[in-house]
Amino acid sequence: MSVCKSLKGYTRKHERLADLFSLLAVALLFGTFYIVLAYHTPIVGWLKRDAVIHVPIAVALLLLDIFLMYMFLNIGSARFSEEDESCFHTFKGRRSGSGSLGIMFSNWLHHMEQVGKKHR
Repeated sequence: MSVCKSLKGYTRKHERLADLFSLLAVALLFGTFYIVLAYHTPIVGWLKRDAVIHVPIAVALLLLDIFLMYMFLNIGSARFSEEDESCFHTFKGRRSGSGSLGIMFSNWLHHMEQVGKKHR
């Protein structure tokens, strides 16, 4: 059993834990906004001191922050998915191999509508 399936099963049984992870994602998002806005001047000064080292560190921290938000949202939304649904999906436009942008957009739009129906 994969880690994804065990997490989905656990969060389906314990919805409060799934709610906690959704709340953590929102808290991380607004916490990041607060830190960046409240400490803008010291952060920019720190970045200017040694840009060669500090800018990649700041970018890595930002990517880690985004990854954690995405992971928390995925764990939090696992309680809404179907039982037989696999852990990794792609929309039909990526699998069909068609070169037409119109067909790819149409497939993506249909995929997003199906995702919206699941989460209502």
